[in-house]
Amino acid sequence: MAKDYPASPKAQHLQESKKQRLTYVLVVSALCVAFYVLGAWQNSTMPNPVADSAISRVDCDTVAQRDGSVPSFAPASENVLDFDAHHQLNLSNTESAVQQFPACPLNQSEYTPCEDRKRGRLFDRDMLIYRERHCPGKDEQIRCLIPAPPKYKNPFRWPESRDVAWFDNIPHKELSIEKAVQNWIRVEGNKFRFPGGGTMFPHGADAYIDEISKLISLSDGRIRTAIDTGCGVASFGAYLLKRNIITVSFAPRDTHEAQVQFALERGVPAILGVMGSIRLPYPSRAFDLAHCSRCLIPWGGHDGLYLAEIDRILRPGGYWIHSGPPINWKTHHNGWKRAEEDLKREQDKIEDVARSLCWNKVAEKEDLSIWQKPKNHLECADIKKKHKIPHVCKSDNPDAAWYKKMESCLTPLPEVSNQGSIAGGEVARWPKRALTVPPRVKRGTIPGIDEKKFEEDMKLWEKRLAYYKRTTPIAQGRYRNVMDMNANLGGFAASLVKYPVWVMNVVPVNSDKDTLGAIYERGFIGTYQDWCEAFSTYPRTYDLLHADNLFSIYQDRCDITDILLEMDRILRPEGTAIIRDTVDVLTKVQAIAKRMRWDSRILDHEDGPFNQEKVLVAVKTYWTADPSEHS
Repeated sequence: MAKDYPASPKAQHLQESKKQRLTYVLVVSALCVAFYVLGAWQNSTMPNPVADSAISRVDCDTVAQRDGSVPSFAPASENVLDFDAHHQLNLSNTESAVQQFPACPLNQSEYTPCEDRKRGRLFDRDMLIYRERHCPGKDEQIRCLIPAPPKYKNPFRWPESRDVAWFDNIPHKELSIEKAVQNWIRVEGNKFRFPGGGTMFPHGADAYIDEISKLISLSDGRIRTAIDTGCGVASFGAYLLKRNIITVSFAPRDTHEAQVQFALERGVPAILGVMGSIRLPYPSRAFDLAHCSRCLIPWGGHDGLYLAEIDRILRPGGYWIHSGPPINWKTHHNGWKRAEEDLKREQDKIEDVARSLCWNKVAEKEDLSIWQKPKNHLECADIKKKHKIPHVCKSDNPDAAWYKKMESCLTPLPEVSNQGSIAGGEVARWPKRALTVPPRVKRGTIPGIDEKKFEEDMKLWEKRLAYYKRTTPIAQGRYRNVMDMNANLGGFAASLVKYPVWVMNVVPVNSDKDTLGAIYERGFIGTYQDWCEAFSTYPRTYDLLHADNLFSIYQDRCDITDILLEMDRILRPEGTAIIRDTVDVLTKVQAIAKRMRWDSRILDHEDGPFNQEKVLVAVKTYWTADPSEHS
């Protein structure tokens, strides 16, 4: 057999072939490395059209603000999880996609979509139906940003805000003139001053509340939640806060221009509302105390309809306080310019209705009359034999309140075994009440919620608040009016108890669990709401909005753009929004937020980057209407 020697032509050909293959591999490898480096360099230097949509871990030093100012959202240099597409895209081609929403005209700076007075005139005036909620249809909805007045300033901080507000924020002098004698409000230079007066307490709410406290105890923690019907500028609620009583103050948008807006500007809980034909948006057995000071509600009319509604929302053993006509009519009938017989007849009607509801009058002194709802209905059966009207309600859900007609009937209380028991269960005294398992949870009336889950929820909110404090100035007095847009069990509000804030806990009517009753049993306030509609408040009335998985609930029910525009309407300039949801939802939200002139940043979940849920923190930038524009 022939041999191949090293110097043979065949051997030389094999060696050259190997060299060529090696050279080819080296050249290809070099090209791959070169293109990789080039690509990495291009991606690191190309402009990112949505740079602020990065998801980053929390950096205590760069995100948290030590001076209580608005958080900064400059992009972090490390730990960035980037969900953006990095195509070589001409930014001019995407201009329409990121176009900002236009500003609304200045004459809409106090726009309240569902309490629009022009729309209200289309409805019946009987029973004040025209002042109830009447929201715009799709063809009436506006997609613009409600502007702040040209000289808008951040409100005074609590507790100073209780007594003073900037005139330029709510430029209305009407109440200061109309209610001058009653000391509701005064104009002093560029500020409003709130002396604390009211129609029936011109010498101040503090002195008025002191008179009430001589008749029933307001300081032992038994009374925590209150409702003030026809509240004016909410001085009654403002001064009850000194006694650890939190009040839902409500009034319609009527001729008393901006009274609810003044209340919220003061840092006092308030909401637009009216006693009309629809139930108040609160669950049964919610309030420890209800108050009417010359609120002009016909309590004895319509077969006791309005007192029956107060009875529905009062807790067993709760109080109804009434001052003003017709109480103490023998003294005031001349000043009220009404006949004695007429006033006596009116008071007799009110007392007949109260007795038919099984209430007991506990005090009447001078201008004050106080009634108490029974702790249970064991003895009420005998009373109802004498008082057929109002009859006992047949509805199976006394908590149903969203657009539900009022009924002139007595809401039955949960059954008890003995006369001393409180129907539905006893609540703890405040402040222990905030952290105690609510009776509705103990009794298992909320599907899927038991005592163990309640305890877990409290621990969860301890962790979440600690996380929020690292990213927002919650603990530094920056916020006063807070709204939890999907409150669940009220854990966020409970975690904030030691801070100078109050929380409007909102339970969406679309939720699979109605937890609002339990929230009230914890000593907090709130309301029902469908977020496909506007909230019953003025623009610029909340400092902090919190939305926990709200958009996941609503993204298939209505356009989340409209929800975000509503959030922009009610959020104050330089206010903060904290939104928790999945990455997919938050990237959509952030794209819309950018069009609303919000600065935002998506952060990891408090448990770390591997949790699918993330947290978007956004700040509404400061801007106002053009000073040259006239309303």
